Formats: sequence, C-alpha cells, structure tokens
Amino acid sequence: MDQGGGGSIWIRAAVAVAAGAAIAARAVRRKSVDSSAVFVGVPAMVAHTIAGYRFAGLLLVFFFTSSRVTRVGEARKRVLDPEFKEGGQRNWKQVLSNSGIASILVVLIASVTGGTDRCLDSKESTLVTALIGGVIGHYACCNGDTWSSELGILSKAEPRIITTFKRVWKGTNGGVTIDGLLAAAAAGFSIGLAFVLIGLFTTQCASDVFWSQLLVIPLATAAGLCGSLIDSFLGATVQYSGFCSVRNKVVGVDGPTVTRISGMNILDNNGVNVVSVFLTTVLTAVACTYIF
Repeated sequence: MDQGGGGSIWIRAAVAVAAGAAIAARAVRRKSVDSSAVFVGVPAMVAHTIAGYRFAGLLLVFFFTSSRVTRVGEARKRVLDPEFKEGGQRNWKQVLSNSGIASILVVLIASVTGGTDRCLDSKESTLVTALIGGVIGHYACCNGDTWSSELGILSKAEPRIITTFKRVWKGTNGGVTIDGLLAAAAAGFSIGLAFVLIGLFTTQCASDVFWSQLLVIPLATAAGLCGSLIDSFLGATVQYSGFCSVRNKVVGVDGPTVTRISGMNILDNNGVNVVSVFLTTVLTAVACTYIF
C-alpha cells in the first residue's frame, strides 16, 4: 500500500488535506476560485494524492499555470471576454468540470495499484496504463483549453471560426488563432514534462520502460492541442455566440440586441469543457495502450 518513499496512504491523505486547504485559502483570497469551489477542489486534491504524488502534481501544475495565464491581460479581457471574471474566479461547477473525470480515474488507479505509482507499461498492466494515460490526457486538455482561451484572445491576429475559417469577433466560441493553438500545445507540453519529472522520484521502471516514459511529453503536447481543437469545434457548433450592439461585445446568450454569430444554445462553457475533456481523455488513454 505504500508508494516508494512516499509514506502511507494516511500520511498522503493528511498532507493533501493540509496542502489543499492552504492552497484553497490562498486561491480564495486571490479570487482564483470562490468558496464553493473549495468543497470540490480539496477532495479532488486528496483523491489525486492518495493515488500518487505524480497525479497531485499534474493537478497543481494545471491549477497554478492556468490561474497565472488567466491573469495575463485582464484589462483587455474585461472588454473582449463575455464570461470575464475578476481574477478568473472559478466556481464549483468549473472546478468539477476540470477535475471530475480525472478524480474518477485516480480513484480507480488507487483501487488497482494500492497507491503505488506505476510506469506506463502495457506489458505489466494495460488497464493501469490506460487509466494513467487518461489522467494525462485530461489535464493536457484542460490546460490546453485554458491557455489557448486566455492567451489566444490577446493575440493581435483576428480569430477564425474553426468550422469555416471565416474571421469572427474576438471572444467568439470556436474562434482560433495560431497563437492560441501554440499556447494549447505548450500547455500540454507542461503537463507531460511535469509527469516525467515527478516520475523520476516516484517510480521505479526497467531501463527500457524508463526511456519510453519520455514519449509522454510529445503525447501530452498533442493532447493539449487536440483537446483545444475539440473544444473549439464544440464551441462553434453547440455553444451560442452572438454580438450585442448595446454592450459592443460578444455574448453567450441570445437577446433582442444580439446578432447571432455561431453555434446553437445546447451546451454552456462547462458542458463543452466536460465533453472535450472526456473525448481527449479517451483518445489519450487508447493511445497510451499502443505506445507504451
């Protein structure tokens, strides 16, 4: 039940509660999340840590880097982004949509491995390899979508909607820029790099398996980009975008002063995130069973 050098499950749980509470308190003060998000974020942190410090590391890399890029260019985003909130403040729904699937996966991983961190190796266990790959894909997608949205909207280039490549207003769901896509790939890269670096201290692999773990970096980079593209396609088709002549900006709700740009009012932003994360998670999990 012990992870090499990591202590018991109970020690890890205690560490997770203490660290999660401290991080949550700081995040609330900085308006990165509201108080409702704490009741989702802390249990997610505990579940990830019990499964292995590497999974907690991925969660934290996503949280800190996405919070950081959200604060970049806030003055411009206040004008352009229809869902802008000061500090990028997330509520419980947003935290759940960005951690829920991964939390289920890490609980399954912990139940199979007993909390022992494993390498990606289908010869040892195809199930564990797929589950770990799913977690990697999940956070590569979440991070890619956040970086792409938060940095892409600041691009000097005009966004083009992914379905027709026609120019659209900044802030339009499904609008993409080269800068945004590069940001998504970089975000996935950061998740892959974190997974590999933390794994140096938490796993023990045979030499041939050890070197193959480096393939996580390009895989996560691709997952970040792929997840962002899936999110953009869904945003352009099943999420409403319109231009409000009164507010002079893109909005996500129809109204008498709003001219439709794209999309149907089927999913909101959280729904689009969940679907894109789920699809990227599945694709990455399957890919890992073939690669490793």
